[in-house]
Amino acid sequence: MMGTVHVVGSGLAGLSAAVALVQRGEHVVLHEAAKQAGGRCRSYYDPALGLTIDNGNHLLLSGNADTLDFLRVVGAPADALTGPDEAVFDFADLRSGERWQLRPNGGRLPWWVLSPDRRVPGTRARDYLAPLGILLAAAGQKDGQGGTIGAHMRCEGPLYERLWHPVLLAALNTDPRESDVGLAAKILRETLGAGGQACRPLVAVEGLSAAFVDPAIRFIEGRGGEIRFGRRLRALGLGRGRAERLDFSDGPTTLGPNDSVVLALPPWVAAEMLPDLPTPREYRSIVNAHFALAPKPGSPLFLGVVNGLTEWLFAYPDRYSVTISGADRLLDVPREDLAREIWGEIAQLGNLARELPSWQIVKEKRATFAATPAEAARRARAETAYDNLVLAGDWTATGLPSTIEGAIRSGRTAARALACGATRTRGAA
Repeated sequence: MMGTVHVVGSGLAGLSAAVALVQRGEHVVLHEAAKQAGGRCRSYYDPALGLTIDNGNHLLLSGNADTLDFLRVVGAPADALTGPDEAVFDFADLRSGERWQLRPNGGRLPWWVLSPDRRVPGTRARDYLAPLGILLAAAGQKDGQGGTIGAHMRCEGPLYERLWHPVLLAALNTDPRESDVGLAAKILRETLGAGGQACRPLVAVEGLSAAFVDPAIRFIEGRGGEIRFGRRLRALGLGRGRAERLDFSDGPTTLGPNDSVVLALPPWVAAEMLPDLPTPREYRSIVNAHFALAPKPGSPLFLGVVNGLTEWLFAYPDRYSVTISGADRLLDVPREDLAREIWGEIAQLGNLARELPSWQIVKEKRATFAATPAEAARRARAETAYDNLVLAGDWTATGLPSTIEGAIRSGRTAARALACGATRTRGAA
């Protein structure tokens, strides 16, 4: 008789696992400590702004295959992600006032680097060979064994400052010089290395919940899955080779012989449940700023900014939003000081009045694990020592840094791991 799969945690990793499980006919119960699903990737109403915003700005790419397939499976709206018809990235230099567009061509052969109007100003075609050191160092290496980007790539000069640093910092949320070369190589291979057709930028303009969370919940419930909010996992009851009980804040849930568990929790919580579990120990922060002013018509949907505090500027229909990665240095800066400095840069970029509109600053202290070789080596696999217990989360060994693509991929991996475990168990019996 088919048992129940208990998915603990309804961030994108947990939702992805639950979607994959109900899709193959499993009975799923999704448990969430909060009152809503989505974890770090959700939308909420902010009274200071009078607007619905996301708790983090996210730029996706057309090469994020697992993400796009997830949206297709759950029946997300056709316009869930918005972006240009081709790979175009707008940039601005606050110091010099220069603006340019990076425009990779669609195919894998990168002839675009030969065209001055498609590449970064002041750079030469041969400068774009710099990431080859990353790719060569990562070839055949496991996470944490290939060293840092700084050891295999020249981290200075106009191209690094205007392209590789902002792009790699956004993807890894860690200073590229100290970041794991394998993680960087994986990102480059799946996006820019696959040609412009794989790096067309995409943004959830109507919000992360509308794009990802709400369709996933409808899909899960429409196939018999249950979602229980306000259930915080306090402990796991573990026996010989399997999980036997889930101790929630409102009482225990005993697992039957055919029941299983997907633990889709932050790494520091998962480590409390499984003390011997290898997990990352160091984290990096992200600061997001939101300003309640409708952007000028014609503003680029997103803008990469160099030589400023602002790194990525998003022009949503009802607000400007900014993301600053690797932002540990800003955690103790007063929020209003940050808002004024960031708005001053937005005003300069958009020729706007410098009067500060309604604003909100969101500081995520442990936004992602530090993407260093040491931390990459501490990422756990989906499988655990317990036959009916697997892990999901962007911090697990996905091969990717902490991204939406990594979270969704981890959920699918966890669902497959449970299926393999069930096959082994039946075979042993």
